[in-house]
Amino acid sequence: MEGTLRTTPADATHWSIRSMAPETGFSHTTICRMWNAFGLQLHRSQTLKLSSDPLFVDKVRDIIGLYLSPPTHAIVLSVDEKSQIQALDREQPVLPMMPDIPERRTHGYVRHGTKSPLAALDIASGFVIGKCYKRYRATEFLDFMKQIDRAAPDGLDVHIVTDNYATHKTAKVRASLARRPHYDVHFTPTSASGINLVDRWFAGLIRKQLQRRVHRSTCKLAADTLTFNDRPNESKKPYRWTNPPTKSSRP
Repeated sequence: MEGTLRTTPADATHWSIRSMAPETGFSHTTICRMWNAFGLQLHRSQTLKLSSDPLFVDKVRDIIGLYLSPPTHAIVLSVDEKSQIQALDREQPVLPMMPDIPERRTHGYVRHGTKSPLAALDIASGFVIGKCYKRYRATEFLDFMKQIDRAAPDGLDVHIVTDNYATHKTAKVRASLARRPHYDVHFTPTSASGINLVDRWFAGLIRKQLQRRVHRSTCKLAADTLTFNDRPNESKKPYRWTNPPTKSSRP
């Protein structure tokens, strides 16, 4: 295994079963069994991003603490946006799936504009407050906070978890938050917005509702987004933070 982990072939970035076999004198099936035994998958690679935030640990503990033990007499909302989702139409009609034939679509597409949906996920209940905007600026964020005001129960503090996007920190936004003393904003660490749970909801929106759908207008795109938003509100199934503390503190 030392040769597998510490060396590379002259003509490639990593070994394959077929290239390692003549190098070691073993058959490719033997190499395959050895790699499987040690859990080696040389064809795979992953990326990572290290946060440079000096308060990284404190911010992670603060946010994960809200997820695992929400404060009483308060609502915790995970807020984020998905900027500039394109309404894409295909140059030709999509061919439906048939027995032994997958769904097929043309590589070329036609753009019909963009929408920027915002969503606020209630950590405790799974309820989602959502709205689509043509653009995403501080003006739209302030308007979305008004929608949160209308949806949030009276008499509760509101804890908002969001990322460090400049739109969330403008003078107008800070002044608006100052007029809402029951609001408490928790910013995710730099380069670690993935701990924002609403991103999991956006991933489902893209994968289940938008990725393979044809949109001939931004209105249809917004309608499909809001339709997906209504489904978790009917089932009220929240996302649960399951990472142990040792992983929760990593970027």
